[in-house]
Amino acid sequence: MPTYQAPLRDMQFVLHEVLNVSADFEQMPAHQDLDAGTVNAVLEEAGKFAAEVLTPLNRVGDVQGCHLNRDTHEVKTPDGFKAAYQQFCEGGWTALSCDPTYGGQGLPYIVNQCLYEMLNSANQAWTMYPGLTHGAYSALSAHGSDEQKHMYLPKLTSGEWTGTMCLTEPHCGTDLGMLRTKAEPQADGTYRLTGQKIFISSGEHDLADNIVHLVLARMPDAPAGTKGISLFVVPKFQVNADGSLGERNAIFCSGLEEKMGIHGNATCQMTLDGAVGSLVGQPNKGLNAMFVMMNGARIGVGMQSLGLSEVAYQNALAYAKDRLQMRSLTGVKALDKPADPIIVHPDVRKMLLTAKAYSEGGRALALFAAQLLDREHAHPDPAVRQEAAQLMALLTPVVKAFLTDNAWISTSHCLQVYGGHGFIQEWGMEQFVRDARINMIYEGTNTIQSLDLLGRKVLGDQGEVLKKFGAKIVALIEQEKDNPEMAEFIQPLAWLSQKVQESTMSLGMRAMRDADVVGAASVDYLRVIGHWVFGYFWARMAQVAKQKIAAGDRDPFYVAKVQTARFYFAKLYPETASLLRMMQAEVDVLLDTEAALQ
Repeated sequence: MPTYQAPLRDMQFVLHEVLNVSADFEQMPAHQDLDAGTVNAVLEEAGKFAAEVLTPLNRVGDVQGCHLNRDTHEVKTPDGFKAAYQQFCEGGWTALSCDPTYGGQGLPYIVNQCLYEMLNSANQAWTMYPGLTHGAYSALSAHGSDEQKHMYLPKLTSGEWTGTMCLTEPHCGTDLGMLRTKAEPQADGTYRLTGQKIFISSGEHDLADNIVHLVLARMPDAPAGTKGISLFVVPKFQVNADGSLGERNAIFCSGLEEKMGIHGNATCQMTLDGAVGSLVGQPNKGLNAMFVMMNGARIGVGMQSLGLSEVAYQNALAYAKDRLQMRSLTGVKALDKPADPIIVHPDVRKMLLTAKAYSEGGRALALFAAQLLDREHAHPDPAVRQEAAQLMALLTPVVKAFLTDNAWISTSHCLQVYGGHGFIQEWGMEQFVRDARINMIYEGTNTIQSLDLLGRKVLGDQGEVLKKFGAKIVALIEQEKDNPEMAEFIQPLAWLSQKVQESTMSLGMRAMRDADVVGAASVDYLRVIGHWVFGYFWARMAQVAKQKIAAGDRDPFYVAKVQTARFYFAKLYPETASLLRMMQAEVDVLLDTEAALQ
């Protein structure tokens, strides 16, 4: 069975040495008293919970899955899940980054993201229950009425109640403009909702006393398409004026999806049969309100994949050091053994280093995104908040799509390291691969993320926000351009920066003549931008590590960081050359294919 140890040293490196979060905290009144020691202590305890409580339940959840009682519509989660959730709540982990007004601890979002990386490494299916609750909390915090905030936020903060997002319907997935769920107004100001939802993660379970569903629906005479969507809060049990639970609401699980992975999470078909709900925000503006939760979920899915990449790498590395197979091509390495450990073989190292580079690069990007969220919500300077929000919007599809694509590559490589044993259930590697596959699909497929990046976030503003991130890269290039120690990182970064500028302009001009250019090139474009962003963070991490080494620091961590950066730029970054060429292909090679697709 796989094991897991929280990568605290690398988290601390990114937080304190690369992103310098303490300097950020000092500028935010809500966090100015938070020091590095406190952050590290919180993360150390979080790592213990993830490793000791959740990791042993990961295979249990995969084997047992969830079970629906069709008579009562109740769902039983796997053995140990409920007790672990109670321990999680008692430890205050649900409240870590929530507003103290509602019982939260008020810690920065970036600390919470470190927590969730660890939880996802340990047990992604379990982590989805509290993870979605954070999304519901955020949406209600941003768009709920004072009454709704008072009613729901304290219970979501404490974990006594959990949350979901109910978007997808059997006939429509991403195209929410087609949804049919109806919301009929009542004399008392509430609404009666009727319809069907599918693929609702954590839609029904036995972990908490109540489940707060955020549901998209149409009011009578609403405009067609996305302009006619409203958002409603629909609790499993109605809530009395004094906060106690009332009667069972008419929203229930009518089926569980039989899935490829994440078996421990209840993915539900939900039926609303006149369920009572209240409007969140303005009529017909529900999609805007739900985007708070959707964007948070997209970042969360990136963290899921980061967690899987990390735990798969840890176990594959340990296996490669122990497994004996053949001799090294350059001669015997383990004189006292009948064969050498497979870690001596170059291609095994390539697979391990791929997972390591994608994990550590993903951690730097994900935590930078969390730093942006803290600036957006807690910095006193409006200009800083605005720029952080702009960069966050730009990077959200990259975090979701690039990290999940990379996790699919990484977990597959780590399974391959095990050879035939990787395909066998008891080792746990095949579960990581199965669990990782969903992350490329839900919360907006990676193709949708790519269309969003190129079509809306880049071409939508003529690349203005892209240039703001590019300015960070230019500053680093200028700082290190004459340093031969950094040339192997700075030169390829500078090359790709020029290519990003040229290819973006070219695609923009072509898209003005033919909008299908965006659809044809967007997936390749996002992957190029992903490497561009990773290249920046890997160059920064190499810069910090080399400075430490030059100053006489003998910590092998810094040597390892430089070695991994060298591998990334030499073996993974060159993928961008082929992607750039593919982006320039004419659209007709995809669309003028009627005979091929008969």
